[in-house]
Amino acid sequence: MNCKSYETFFQNFANKAKLDIMLLLRDGSLNVSALTKQLNSEQSAVSHNLKKLCDCNVVSVKSEGRERIYSLNKQTILPLLKLVQTHVESNCTVRCCKK
Repeated sequence: MNCKSYETFFQNFANKAKLDIMLLLRDGSLNVSALTKQLNSEQSAVSHNLKKLCDCNVVSVKSEGRERIYSLNKQTILPLLKLVQTHVESNCTVRCCKK
């Protein structure tokens, strides 16, 4: 794996819009309309970010009729988010880290 792979992967977490999508999907699968509503964002922006997340296999998509349902990668990304949460809760003393 080269440095560009790491950079691309971690850019997903450094981007607030993409991270917000991941945090919403942590609780279950959603379609674009539900994500757009909960994020109070434009559908095109959400779709663009979902495409980038799908390209890195952070998020997967399946079709149900005319809808596309997005879910977080439960094998790698969900455990990673849980690990980060554990770290923040036990190691981050700066108040802004705990929000």
